[in-house]
Amino acid sequence: MVKENNRNPLQLKSINHISIVCRSLEKSLDFYQNVLGFFPVRRPSSLNFDGAWLFSCYGIGIHLLQSEDPEIMPKITEINPKDNHFSFQCESMAMVEKKLEEMEIKYVKTRVEEDGMEVDQLFFHDPDGMMIEICNCDNLPVIPLAHDVMFSCSFNHKL
Repeated sequence: MVKENNRNPLQLKSINHISIVCRSLEKSLDFYQNVLGFFPVRRPSSLNFDGAWLFSCYGIGIHLLQSEDPEIMPKITEINPKDNHFSFQCESMAMVEKKLEEMEIKYVKTRVEEDGMEVDQLFFHDPDGMMIEICNCDNLPVIPLAHDVMFSCSFNHKL
């Protein structure tokens, strides 16, 4: 059994941002703004390297960091849903798939099924190979293994 004070030992509130090293700051800015809907925000002037801070209307920040040596960055071409990625929930998988096709972004489509519930997933890369998933994951309840509590991941609950 998990002790009450061990459920959130660091008393974390939420994810603040994800930092991504990129080959081309300009290409990454274009992608995160025009594909995922992020917008630029002010970055501290004390940071003495090229980069940009972006934020989203759904409360997540992305910090883009220009690589000091873009030529040595790994080139990822295969879309592998089992690779490292971050995931965004959406309102309409059909609309996302249509938009990705219109923007000529290659993607892989998968489906997870559990107890009659289905989660659709679309995986694709940003310009530097960072894997991104778009899903309707709130269809699948989050069921803690150590507790009898069940809730949807679209809600903000404390464990």
